[in-house]
Amino acid sequence: MTFAGIPIAALDFYEDLEVDNSKAFWTAHKAVYDESVKAPLEALALELEKQFGAYKFFRPYRDVRFAKDKTPYKTHQGIWFGESSVYLQVSAAGLFLAAGYWHMSSEQVARYRRSVADDVAGPLLERAVAALARKKLPIGGEQLSRVPAGYEKDHPRADLLRHKTLTTSRDLGAPDWLTTPGAKPEIVKVWKGMLPLATWLDAHVGRD
Repeated sequence: MTFAGIPIAALDFYEDLEVDNSKAFWTAHKAVYDESVKAPLEALALELEKQFGAYKFFRPYRDVRFAKDKTPYKTHQGIWFGESSVYLQVSAAGLFLAAGYWHMSSEQVARYRRSVADDVAGPLLERAVAALARKKLPIGGEQLSRVPAGYEKDHPRADLLRHKTLTTSRDLGAPDWLTTPGAKPEIVKVWKGMLPLATWLDAHVGRD
């Protein structure tokens, strides 16, 4: 299947699912999910895989074993391209794109902080963050309220040292090109703007 765009029916499906997140609704509307969400997004992922590496198409079912919220289905569809550390999501709100590390182990956090404090790697990250700012891509991620122990409180990269995860993202909503094949180059353009951050993390923090 060739990617032809993300239909508005995908957004409508998730809007309805937010109202009635039940097995009965899912069973009655699974054909809509298969045709308007799963099929076009898998076609898109297969085409993007050539440039961004193997992808993970997340399951639509929530793990409710230890959650207070027992609603059975996710109200979005996510796709993660691990080799490039970029992410795509479709929900009732439209298209969401992101890049970076959403979860870091204690070992990764330690490597991250050492790299931020390093006189070579640290300035490289500052330049990557500046490149994001020029494209109006915000920095996000979990942060401590203060600089972690072992680092100077007035360190020149104190704000970056406080991060436990580091990401950037953009909510694109439902632009006119969303339902057309032109969605793919638009997604690629945004991800290319995010890649300086993902590339730095892969080089200086890496996987566990």
